[in-house]
Amino acid sequence: MLATGCVLAGTVSAQSLLPDPTRPPAGFVQEGDLSAPVFSGPVLESVMIPKKGKPLAIISGRPVRLGETYGESRLIRLNEQEAVLEGPAGIERLPLTPGVEKVNIVTKHKAQTSPRTRSGSKP
Repeated sequence: MLATGCVLAGTVSAQSLLPDPTRPPAGFVQEGDLSAPVFSGPVLESVMIPKKGKPLAIISGRPVRLGETYGESRLIRLNEQEAVLEGPAGIERLPLTPGVEKVNIVTKHKAQTSPRTRSGSKP
């Protein structure tokens, strides 16, 4: 039992010396600034678009169906990428992934050349 206690004590002290694997790399955030970012308005957290029924957005933790109000604003449009609120201050777009812009990559395919027809003579 004494040996088990020593092994467990050694494991606990070794764990306190290991770095946190989920911590951002050095230089990515300033020391002491590991808190979540602070947003000043509503935040779109999730979008659910069922096959039947009204689409639903989770805005700042509150479920809002298309056409319903969030505060003084009404949810007028909803797709996989954003929710659009209309209120006294005008139109407000809430992106699902703020700071990330979707870019469609268009690749140009080389024109396929047809095999040259031979005229009957050998090269």
